[in-house]
Amino acid sequence: MESLAYKILPVILIFVLGYILKMFGVLKQDHGDVFMKVVFYLSLPALIILSLTRVELSAEYAWLPLISFTIIMIQFMVSFFVGKFMKLDRRTHGVLLTGTMIMNIGFVLPFIIAAYGDEGLALLAMFDVSNAILAFTLVYYLACRYGEHGNSSKLLVKKFLFSPPIWALTAGIILNLTNTEIPPVPANLFQILGDLTIPLIMIALGIFFNLKLIKPVPVFAGIAIRMLLGFGIGLAFCYVLGLEGLIRTIVLIGASAPVGFNSIIFASMEKLDKEYAASMVSFGIMAGMVLIPLLIYFAQ
Repeated sequence: MESLAYKILPVILIFVLGYILKMFGVLKQDHGDVFMKVVFYLSLPALIILSLTRVELSAEYAWLPLISFTIIMIQFMVSFFVGKFMKLDRRTHGVLLTGTMIMNIGFVLPFIIAAYGDEGLALLAMFDVSNAILAFTLVYYLACRYGEHGNSSKLLVKKFLFSPPIWALTAGIILNLTNTEIPPVPANLFQILGDLTIPLIMIALGIFFNLKLIKPVPVFAGIAIRMLLGFGIGLAFCYVLGLEGLIRTIVLIGASAPVGFNSIIFASMEKLDKEYAASMVSFGIMAGMVLIPLLIYFAQ
């Protein structure tokens, strides 16, 4: 567990630094928006292309994306009705939908690598395929629909079709299926840009984070839907399909991942409720710091 702390602690410290810089007036909320635009247009597409070219899409575990797809769609339906029940405004309801539908696989990744090595990483990558595809297709579409220009059909289609992450996702899948290697120079460029993703997001998260919890019920409802309901559905799949060993552990951990960082990116890009998104991600990470190690510990 000590090695896990060494991997996770720097990420948390970047978040803390972002928050401290905001407290001292060095960074303002507008800077967080700029960082998110850099992530959306540059670093995230680069990371997507690299990640997809490194994943071996093995037919042996082809059913793993189906599990994650089913979990996400169930959470979409639950979040839709919960948002209606709580009478959330349009901008907040949009964040509830997008936040609960994105599994923060990037957060659980260091835990998986430290505990299970390459085999765990390969299984998690397969589990993440549906999550990645839905995040930059259906989930981004929902962010646009609930966002500032949600009633403008032409602009909505334009933003969806010309989304850099979607094109990166398409390019990555094509490169993977054709076994095409990225030349060294662009590969190094993508690596440098991709490495900016987590620092920029965590700094922006620190900027957006507010210790004064303005919407506690929607925040913890979103976290419960994403993590607790996700765990419950994942556990049900394990029992129904008879999953055991490492595969069972990966399904449970992936299904229980916190709210995805991308919910903040989409909220920033589409003028949704950024503060609510930041709170869900922030407090979700705090919950994940407890839940994910416990799952790993009791699964061993």
